[in-house]
Order: sequence, then C-alpha cells, then structure tokens
Amino acid sequence: MGNVYIGWAAALKKMGVEPLVPPRTSKKTLELANKYSPESICLPYKMVLGNFLQAIEKDVDYVAMISSPGICRLGEYGQSIKHVLTEMGHGDKYLELQLYDGFNGMYRFLSEISDGNPVAIVKAINIAIRKMFVLDRIENLFSYYRAREINFGTAEKHYNKALALIIDAGNTKELKQAEKEAIEEIKKTPIDENREVIHVEITGEIFLVQEPFSNQYIEKELGRMGVQTRRTLTVSSFVKDAIIPKAFKKGETHLERAYRMARPYLMRDIGGDALESVSDVAYANERGVDGIIHVSPFTCMPEIMSQNIFPTMRENCEIPILTLIMDEQTGRAGYITRLEAFVDLMKRRKFYKKKKEQEALTK
Repeated sequence: MGNVYIGWAAALKKMGVEPLVPPRTSKKTLELANKYSPESICLPYKMVLGNFLQAIEKDVDYVAMISSPGICRLGEYGQSIKHVLTEMGHGDKYLELQLYDGFNGMYRFLSEISDGNPVAIVKAINIAIRKMFVLDRIENLFSYYRAREINFGTAEKHYNKALALIIDAGNTKELKQAEKEAIEEIKKTPIDENREVIHVEITGEIFLVQEPFSNQYIEKELGRMGVQTRRTLTVSSFVKDAIIPKAFKKGETHLERAYRMARPYLMRDIGGDALESVSDVAYANERGVDGIIHVSPFTCMPEIMSQNIFPTMRENCEIPILTLIMDEQTGRAGYITRLEAFVDLMKRRKFYKKKKEQEALTK
C-alpha cells in the first residue's frame, strides 16, 4: 500500500527479521489475484492477495495480514486470504496482525515473530512510526515541486533519491539527517515559482488513496497538469489514530475531526473510510481548497454511501467534487479525460472567482 512497506521493513530489521518486499503492484499482481478472488470482491483485497502470492513465489517464510473489527469487508479479508493460501498449500505461511489493538497489537505481533526483547520491540515500533511521518512530509513536498517543475519527471527523479535516503536510515538520529538530506534533494528540482497551480485533495478508501497502481497514478497525472495534491488519508494519520497511545498524541486526530465535521451529514461510523471522506469534503471546503477527488473501489458499500451524501453537502459546500470508482476494468483513456475536464473546471472557477474579487475591490 504505497510506501507503508518502508516503515514495516524498518521495524522488522530492528527485530532481526529479514523483510521481503514483493514487486510493486502491477498487472501481474492483479492477474494472479483474479484467479483466486471472488468476482465481486473489491480491488484492495485483490491487490493484497496478489502481493502475497508474488511474495510466496519468492519463497517468503510468512505473510502477515491486518485484522479488522470494523463494519467493513476488511474484517473478512484475513480468513478469506488464509482459506485461499491453505487450498494452495501455503496456509502455514499466514500470520494475522491485530493492528486495531493499537500499540499493544503491534507489540504483540513483533514479540511473536522475534525473541521478544521488550527494548528492541519498542525501538522497532518507534522507527517504523517515525518513518511513516517523515514519508508523508516528503510526499507533500514532492507534490509541491511536481506541480511546478519546469521539465516533467525531474521532481520524481529527485524524490526517488530522497526515498532511498529514508529507507537506509537505521535509527532516529540517522532518520533526522536523512530527512534533511531528502528535503534538499527534492529542492534541487528546477521549478517555476510563479506558476499558478490548482490545489486538490484526495480522499476515499485509504488503500486506493495510497496505492499508485490501483488509483491509476492519479497524483502523477494531476502533477503533469499543474495540480498540487494532498492526501487526506495518510498512513501517519492512521498511525496517530490507531497505534500511538493517547498520552503521546498532539492536537486533533484525523478521526476525531471526522466525527466532528461529518456530524451534520453522517452521525456515525458506517465502515471503511466513509466518515473520513465526508468530513474531508467539509474540511477542504472550509479551507478554500480548489477541489477534492474521492476514489473508491467498485462494490465498496461504505464509500458508495459517502458518495450518496455528497449531493446533500453541496447545499453548504461549494467545493467541486470528482468521484472515481476503480476496479481492474477501469479504462485509462476515459479516466484521464475526466481528470482533464475536472482540472479545467477548477481553473475556470478559480479565474471567475478572482475576477469577481477584483471587480468588488474596484467598486
């Protein structure tokens, strides 16, 4: 799921466990998963199963799946994937991680796969969490430069070098230095500082928001169009809500804001990331963001519910909303056309808004 593997790999290395990172999700991942997936299951399930199958092809000892107590099909993923792997003769390779038990769940998992040294486990969790936050900060900086770069693709080259620095950092001290060097690396990108860019936030189901192959490389495509993006659902925000103990949290978390800002439209959590998606629209509108894109997997009921709430929100929210439903049949040409039309709409809206403001000042 995006760069989440970097944090997990750091934690496993701290515990003396060798992490095997499968190839990036691709058509092969999807083809493998489709052979063993229920027809109506959502895209994230297929991608996770495909990742596991590719890892097993590389003779990995174990694969680990998070469990979920929530009101979403994610809670069924684990047993379904375990059943598939068992039928293929790999059931003994499956492990389950109760990540929604917070810090205790992560601690328990790492103690089960290692010698259980408490100090080492705490250090492993610490480096993993810190890397997640650094990665999200680097992503935001990358988005700023990609939207303004003079030669398309330059920012990504510097970003990949920056990413390597973060991956190589083995402790907190090294990570702090790596972040400084990563920032300087991305800032080497030649940009047009006077370019007027569009600001778009991306919300929806967290796997699709984070995983570039699954969302058709939406941020890259928008960057090519001069759009600066920001993910509203990030791994670090999830970590802050689900893993970091309350005593160490600073300020309002994403989930806390979701309950507060979604309340006029959605009174309770209905599963998935629906509550967050609804609140993200209200929050983006409050801050004057140019537009918001909602990405969701085909057949994902919580996100279908949130999409049906968006029209009601238009009574109070002026922000343009584009909803994109993803599955393996998503046509790229039509998808790009929709993005281009949405960007044109936001540009015209921004132009007329400025024109009205200027006319008001001259009166």
